[in-house]
Parts: sequence; C-alpha cells; structure tokens
Amino acid sequence: MSAYRFESHLEAAEKMFEILPIKQMQDENWVLLALSLDAVFIADYISKKSALDYDILFNELIFAPNNPTCMIAIVSENEEIVMQEALVKSFEINLDFIYGEAKRKYEENILKNIYKYRKGASLPLLTGKNVLLIDDGCESGMRALVSLKTVIAEHVKSASFATPIIAQDTALMLDSETDGLFCFSRVANFVSTDFYYKKENEFSQDEILKILESNKHYISFQKSQGDE
Repeated sequence: MSAYRFESHLEAAEKMFEILPIKQMQDENWVLLALSLDAVFIADYISKKSALDYDILFNELIFAPNNPTCMIAIVSENEEIVMQEALVKSFEINLDFIYGEAKRKYEENILKNIYKYRKGASLPLLTGKNVLLIDDGCESGMRALVSLKTVIAEHVKSASFATPIIAQDTALMLDSETDGLFCFSRVANFVSTDFYYKKENEFSQDEILKILESNKHYISFQKSQGDE
C-alpha cells in the first residue's frame, strides 16, 4: 500500500477502527495499551467506540552519546531494554552507558509519567489477557518490540500491535513477533511518523489528562475512582 497522509490523529483513529476486528476484541475483552502520549488519542477513540478498557505503557528512548538524534535503545517501565545492536556495535558504545541511561530515563522520566498519567498505579493486571498495543506510527519497531517484551513478561494470552502507518520492512519483522499486526498503510521508504500527519498531535499534557479522565474505560482512572 502506498504512503498515506492523515489530516489528523482523529482521521488516523477512524481508519484504525475500520480495520480492527472489533467484534472479536469485544467478545474476548481485549485490553488496549497506548505506547506513547501521542498514541493516547487513538487508543482513547478506539476504547470509547468499542467500550474496551485501555491504559498507557510507558517507555523512553536512549540516544547515542555523541549524537542526540540517533536512537540506539529503548527502555520500558518494567526496565526491559531493546537495543539497535548494529548501531551499538558500529559506534562501539559501551553497554554500561546504555544500562546507565536506561536507569536514568526510568527514574527521571518513566516514574514521573506513571505518577502523572496513571496516578502512580502499576500496569493493570494483564495475565491471561489479549492485549492490543497501539502507537501512532512505527519506523524501527523498537517501541513495539520493547512493549511486546514487557507484556509477554506479564504472561498475556496474546499480544497484537496496531498502528496507522508503518515502515514496510518493520511490518515484515513484526508480523513474526506478534500474534496480530494491524496497520492501515505500509510505507517502503518511511520518513518519520510526524511526516504522515498534516496536523501535529495538538494535545498538551493537561489536555491528555482531561482525555484520560473523561473516559470511564481508562483503567487507571477506574482505580483512582475506586480508591476514593
């Protein structure tokens, strides 16, 4: 399929909803997980339309020591790490640097986001659940891979991945790593996720909080309500 440019995250969410097996997801009570704050709107839209619960799975990118634009690894909130091994080797990057950065990113960013957007709650119980990981775009697949490692460690029943736009070679790789791959457009020469949206994600952090708190299917909101 040729590259497609979305007017906004709303259009991307609508296109995703059309290609997902919603009836099966409802029958099997799938759990949705947004893999980034930019993906929250898409996950929230699908959640409201399907009445399925969702939450956010946090992760942080790790960049090369002498190149702040070159991603070499990613760490998730349970401290799983996925590396771009070819880059790490070619740049002769010490693994101690990657583990140190992963620890720093976890403590400074991931824990902060868990407190802000999940009210300090841990990941929802995923054991035996069918999980759909959602992002607003996928170039290298690193975020999808580290998130897969995270949910597999939680003993899920199945782990699928959905994104509106994805690099074609990455889609081929994730086809064999997931229980299901749902994407609206596969791109041979992927530029960047932002390139495929005519409008950038227009939501501030406070607006994202309002989106989360307005959806009764947002799991961490359910927990906070139950604690009151």
